[in-house]
Amino acid sequence: MESKRKDYITWDEYFMGIAIYSAMRSKDPSTQVGACIVDAENKVVSIGYNGMPIGCDDNCLPWGKGEGLDNKYLYVCHAEFNAILNTRDGSHLKGCRVYVTLFPCNECAKAIIQTGIKEIIYADDKYDASVATQASKKMFDMAGVKYRAYKGRVPHIEMSTL
Repeated sequence: MESKRKDYITWDEYFMGIAIYSAMRSKDPSTQVGACIVDAENKVVSIGYNGMPIGCDDNCLPWGKGEGLDNKYLYVCHAEFNAILNTRDGSHLKGCRVYVTLFPCNECAKAIIQTGIKEIIYADDKYDASVATQASKKMFDMAGVKYRAYKGRVPHIEMSTL
């Protein structure tokens, strides 16, 4: 009997790969973030990436960190927030985990906690020293939401010509 192949990717690698691939949909010129929400049975519940709200023309809104109303942070929905909003019924998120390419900000942390997501697996924590990230970690610790750095391989995604 032939045995199964040994070089297949782990669940963490699979779901982080989906988050990375989702980030590639972002039109943000400086930071592309993707998220993949998964249930206890390793089924994808939802995905998201950072982008402008539905119905808002992303050609008419700023993509930079300008002054006043010319600041993308006033408009962009973060990947985790979009993944939460992209579910049909938020009650299905209780006990789920989210794979995200960038550690969640304090606003996304509130949404993660409120929906009952219990674990965050993140690829990058480049804003670790920021007040917003420190607030996220404080809230996650208080609410019992686990978070851990992604330790797997970064899957190389290449499409072959058919």
